[in-house]
Amino acid sequence: MTLKLGIPKGSLESATIDLFRRAGFNIVTSSRSYFPSIDDPEIECMLIRAQEMARYVEDGVLDAGLTGRDWVEENEAQVETVADLVYAKQSFGKVRWVLAAPETSPYRSVEDLRGKIIATELVCTTKRYLASKGVHAKVEFSWGATEVKPPELADAIVEVTETGSSLRANKLRILDTVLESNTQLIANREAWGNDWKRRKLEDIKMLLEGAMNALGKVGLMLNVLKTDLPAILSALPALKNPTVSQLSDDAWVAVNTILEETTVRNIIPRLKEAGAQGIVEYPLTKIVM
Repeated sequence: MTLKLGIPKGSLESATIDLFRRAGFNIVTSSRSYFPSIDDPEIECMLIRAQEMARYVEDGVLDAGLTGRDWVEENEAQVETVADLVYAKQSFGKVRWVLAAPETSPYRSVEDLRGKIIATELVCTTKRYLASKGVHAKVEFSWGATEVKPPELADAIVEVTETGSSLRANKLRILDTVLESNTQLIANREAWGNDWKRRKLEDIKMLLEGAMNALGKVGLMLNVLKTDLPAILSALPALKNPTVSQLSDDAWVAVNTILEETTVRNIIPRLKEAGAQGIVEYPLTKIVM
């Protein structure tokens, strides 16, 4: 038995493949094929645009796939959410679909757009958002380059952003947040009801979440005299309490902990001052809670 898994093609592709690599799966793509190879004989991969992923998973063409919650909601897909994976193409955080208008325009809120034209790729979600606000406006599908359409081709847009830099570069002002989204591992409901496929998906979820937990963190090992241990522990923030192990010399212990990578450069000198020896920093690929 195999699990048919959709990998998002496009902006999320490299981030997804890198996350799977950190989780222990090597996926190799080819410019001439939509069927990447993976070093797990129980998985078959297919590259699918994130916008279409939920529909193919719902229809059973794929057992599971990775896509944004925004596209699940846009398609109103009836699928099972296996895991929330908070990462995106530029950063490992959520993205926002925002309503934006030109800085020079008179529009300050969604209510100001009654009877106006809004361009977006997220048509159905935008219509539901406008209905929830009691605002009637014309929503047009945008094939791309949405930021450049106001004011000539549209009065406002609904567009996805991580940092807002592209909107600012195009002199657009954010009026409201329409939807927050993050990447999800979703499954076909029939596949989720299959014991083998469910177990396989739960294993993948655990490994992907472990890889996510390890992002930006490193391990640190060091040796210290027992008499210096209180000073070491006071200088050492940790994911949980550090592991302290007895060495062959009764006077010494080994300390093992996990730290944010950005803090290590400041902490190692303080540990050395407190008496630590044999300090070793090492990379982490997974932290399974």
